[in-house]
Amino acid sequence: MALAKLGVVVLDCPDPRALAGFYAEVLGGAVEGEGDWVDLKVPGGTALAFQRAPGFVPPKWPAADASQQFHLDLTVDDLDAAERGVLALGAKPLAEPGGRSFRVYADPAGHPFCLCAC
Repeated sequence: MALAKLGVVVLDCPDPRALAGFYAEVLGGAVEGEGDWVDLKVPGGTALAFQRAPGFVPPKWPAADASQQFHLDLTVDDLDAAERGVLALGAKPLAEPGGRSFRVYADPAGHPFCLCAC
């Protein structure tokens, strides 16, 4: 028997509403909330939450002295189309482009995420 269930993954960032908007464009869903805490709601619940973190310093990828701690793997049907979309929304590539099974980016606040072919 599990001791707990996952409530939500929370990303620290300098601007919760802006980062929630980025992920709403990538994943779909609705941005809810203002100020220091914003949720991204998708059918079935909350997908992600975003919390204002004064002095936020984004992780570096790859760098042992500023570890990424975790990253999001987002599955897509078409890597090329998804790549064009996230780049247009402000993502930055973190690895050589053109990977066949996955590609690595930073969101506008600097959190690493991957687009992964289904």
